[in-house]
Amino acid sequence: MTEYLVATSSVHVTAAAADYLEDYLDPDEDSLVVVAVREPGRPTRDAEDAINVARARFGTPAPTMETREGDTVPELLSAIDEHDPDEVVVGTNGGRAADQGVGSTVTELLRRLRRPVVVVPLPSFNRP
Repeated sequence: MTEYLVATSSVHVTAAAADYLEDYLDPDEDSLVVVAVREPGRPTRDAEDAINVARARFGTPAPTMETREGDTVPELLSAIDEHDPDEVVVGTNGGRAADQGVGSTVTELLRRLRRPVVVVPLPSFNRP
């Protein structure tokens, strides 16, 4: 049994995590927690939409889903401490089209966590 935690703040990150976990997650054996963080200064709808994508993509049995509010890294570290997953799945950045590469949240999580962290690529955005 593997326990996964998906850390998300956008539909793009959730979709990329679902694509990755499609090959690994055994719904009969494994457990999944999806944690969406409402970040200061970001629309509250982003986290809610990320959870809705998780509901649609992960199906049955439904994963545990949480929405937290506050600074992203402390909230995610708290969730990881509480759930103690075997693997943490994150997107390369917050899922915004203008962002490229690995963001500050992922960099900080990689620096601080002592467990497997999978950084999934986000879908390509149409750029002008």
